[in-house]
Amino acid sequence: MAKERNGLNQEVAGCPVELTLDVIGGKWKGVLLYHLIDGEKRFNEFRRICPNITQRMLTLQLRELEADGIIHREVYHQVPPKVEYSLTQLGRTLVPIILLMRDWGKQNRDIYL
Repeated sequence: MAKERNGLNQEVAGCPVELTLDVIGGKWKGVLLYHLIDGEKRFNEFRRICPNITQRMLTLQLRELEADGIIHREVYHQVPPKVEYSLTQLGRTLVPIILLMRDWGKQNRDIYL
């Protein structure tokens, strides 16, 4: 059985691309990270920005990114409760990759739409 560290399968560590995709892959993680580049976001801001993501999937994706050390979840103990998500220092290292993905999408949009 493979060991896990930060929720990641150690067998993946042999291929850097596979490891990267394991952390930021999927339909929503890249989108969430892209919107965090501008600064912290609250849960309901993500719901407005990404209306097609279900509440359950948003929660799952945010938890996975937090478990992998990519985002930070700050809970403010007040009424009503307030929770903000932001990029960690490790998460900031992904900004160039996310911006390159954005640029590629802009350049090739017409091919796929």
